[in-house]
Amino acid sequence: MTKFTGALLAASLLSTPVLAQTAPAPLRPDQVEFRGLYKELVETNTTVTTGSCTLAAERMAARLKAAGLKDDQVTVYFTSEHPRDGGLVAVYPGTSKKLKPMLLLAHIDVVEAKRSDWVRDPFTLIEEDGYFYARGTADDKAQAAVWTDTLIRFAKEGYKPKRTVKLALTCGEETSGAFNGAEWLANNKRDLIDAAFALNEGGGGRTDGKGKLVVQTIQVGEKAYQDFTLTTTNPGGHSSQPVRANAIYQMADAIAKIRDFEFPLEMNDTTRAFFAKAGAMRPDDMGKAMVALAANPADKDAEAKVNTDKGFHSMLRTTCVATLVNGGHALNALPQTVTANVNCRMFPGRTADETQAVLTKVIGDSGVKIEQTLKGKPIAKSPPLDPALVGPMEQLSAKHFPGVPVIPTMSTGATDGLYLAAVGIPTYGVPGMYGDPDGNGAHGLNERIAVKSLYSGRDYLFDLVKALSSK
Repeated sequence: MTKFTGALLAASLLSTPVLAQTAPAPLRPDQVEFRGLYKELVETNTTVTTGSCTLAAERMAARLKAAGLKDDQVTVYFTSEHPRDGGLVAVYPGTSKKLKPMLLLAHIDVVEAKRSDWVRDPFTLIEEDGYFYARGTADDKAQAAVWTDTLIRFAKEGYKPKRTVKLALTCGEETSGAFNGAEWLANNKRDLIDAAFALNEGGGGRTDGKGKLVVQTIQVGEKAYQDFTLTTTNPGGHSSQPVRANAIYQMADAIAKIRDFEFPLEMNDTTRAFFAKAGAMRPDDMGKAMVALAANPADKDAEAKVNTDKGFHSMLRTTCVATLVNGGHALNALPQTVTANVNCRMFPGRTADETQAVLTKVIGDSGVKIEQTLKGKPIAKSPPLDPALVGPMEQLSAKHFPGVPVIPTMSTGATDGLYLAAVGIPTYGVPGMYGDPDGNGAHGLNERIAVKSLYSGRDYLFDLVKALSSK
């Protein structure tokens, strides 16, 4: 999951129009139909433990075929080892034989949600106080529903794009180590999803939490996610006769060294543009430091100021942090084995082997074993700031969200775009739908999306796909 990057709060001081707080207008007929699709998708449980992405894919496939797509244009896939973790690929043909297709990507799996923890049933779509509540309303079934709905609308109006438009709804994005549909398609069905570029989650807008939309963003690149398992061992013994050599102390020393280590600052075209543009919009000292750092990454005073924001700090480097520790076997015995998980988010271009070598050097203790939890994950690659793609995104944003700036950003989280980039499909997180500063409960309790965000984002994304498929 990567949704609205925390660093985007840089733009929260912008003066932009307040969103109208009037009674909602009656839904248009096309919005009524879309709401039914969205409701069906949201209410289909797609958690990794008890849900079925395959069922959700089948339901979306049925809607696409009912709109006029042919059987050979809609593929529901799954493997015998993972029958419930399937997905869907749909192909809406274009008229040009020269233009490569474009791909619309969205994941349909969701994070677990316990009914006892939520105020409302997490698998029932509830509209209340201007928001839709349920697990997946924002992450990422809003976009999955919009992409599916876009092809349905194309089919019903007989739209003939120049560029073929493909849709991939995939499973496994939310659970590290689970079967990942985007990865499987990239490695096994590359021809089915072949495209000049892909549009994905990761971009989007941010409000000030009070109804004012302050920024729209385009995600251009992301970090790569990698877990490392650290292990220390010791013969142990009776706790009544302690010795200095202790597996817990050894692990604690290793973790403390990681805590105190700072990966060096790095910048690419995306982050340099982000800090320059977002910084120029801020009248405070942070804004000045952001602009200065974009102009000169060696400016240590500017870096020190920017680093005080945890989102900015993460955008500037690889980060590694201890997230889990497990050790010992009895209350009255010296520990024999201790393990810790260190989660790293690697700057684009950095490899897991390279990061592991840095951790080994930082810890400086051959008694601490370091292993990559999952091997073979692709290297994060940032796509270019292509004016042919970024330009229409900005122009349509000005039409749908007048006065709201559009900023390119690199996600500090991770999306399935990583797997597409690895096989040569540059992937961009699009503007459109927006969230609040608190994250809207994504991955947490009472997930929600503003009703106006969903419908206005849908209109924007429909126009965007039309624009990019027409040339």
